[in-house]
Amino acid sequence: MNDLVQLQKTGFLTLSRQQPSWFDTPKLLTLRTHTRVAITAPGIIEFTPKDYHGKAIVLSCGIHGNETAPIEILDELVNDLLNERRQPAQRLLVLFGNLPAMDIGERFCEENMNRLFSGAHSLPPGCVNAERRRAKALENAVSTFFLANTDAETRLHYDLHTAIRASKNEKFAVYPLLHKRRHSRSQLAFLAACGVKTILLSESPTTTFSYFSSTEFNAHAFTVELGKVRPFGENDMRQFAAAKNTLTQLVCDASYAPEPVPMDDLLIYRVNQVINKQHDDFALVFDDDEANFTDYSKGTILAEESGNTYVAEYDGEAIVFPNANVAIGQRALLTVVPTTLERLSE
Repeated sequence: MNDLVQLQKTGFLTLSRQQPSWFDTPKLLTLRTHTRVAITAPGIIEFTPKDYHGKAIVLSCGIHGNETAPIEILDELVNDLLNERRQPAQRLLVLFGNLPAMDIGERFCEENMNRLFSGAHSLPPGCVNAERRRAKALENAVSTFFLANTDAETRLHYDLHTAIRASKNEKFAVYPLLHKRRHSRSQLAFLAACGVKTILLSESPTTTFSYFSSTEFNAHAFTVELGKVRPFGENDMRQFAAAKNTLTQLVCDASYAPEPVPMDDLLIYRVNQVINKQHDDFALVFDDDEANFTDYSKGTILAEESGNTYVAEYDGEAIVFPNANVAIGQRALLTVVPTTLERLSE
């Protein structure tokens, strides 16, 4: 069985998870449509169509291994492209992040991979575990891809996730700090087409995957939260239909452009507090099942630990990503407050 037939029959992600030795030798394949397929490692696959329409797109998922819906969406897209049920119109890199964590159904094995980009993987003590080595490999794959496509009119990276807990606003995206660039009207319209109409504006540098692509390559890049964590096979994929269809159009329809979205249709928040866990006794002062975007009145205590009490600084300040079970020094809670966007690029 040749390599392409094996990929078509078994599936790229299945091979990546079950037969990693198959990837010991890089693969360069050509489909009947003359699309070139390059595979450099398990979970890393690139499509280059014969006719290219200006976009260099990175789609990543599984940076946390238990966030399964985006993994299932991109698994289907990759298999459709390999079996020529669909044909790419843009250059595409697809990354399935934390393969071992997928196998055990956990967020990570040793360390949260989405805190290991922008070189954090190599800070002391260095690349001492699989997650750090994988983050470095994923960074390298994105760098190689964007540097090989310097003629791209638009660079895009959507890092697809699902959240640990339920959310009052089920789908939302984190827009990384842009430094001196403006937020993009067309990207907000694209996210809205995916069903994502809640946007968090990050106001500080981070070590997330989307911030890496945004800062290093001026890509339009986002951490996109599409719903709630569920085991493989237990996702109601009807809830992800808009995102799946819109991502597919982006990749396969050369003329695709999202419909403009009125700004009044979007909920825009800015990050107000980034609360890091400093002591083992750190505790959140609200119910474990409290949903993302639950808001509080000014002065409400949100979290406590030795020597520190964290309170809402504004009326309507809302919680996002609360998780007391993180390592010392890592983020245990974001708080956000409503804001507006006045100056946008197209």
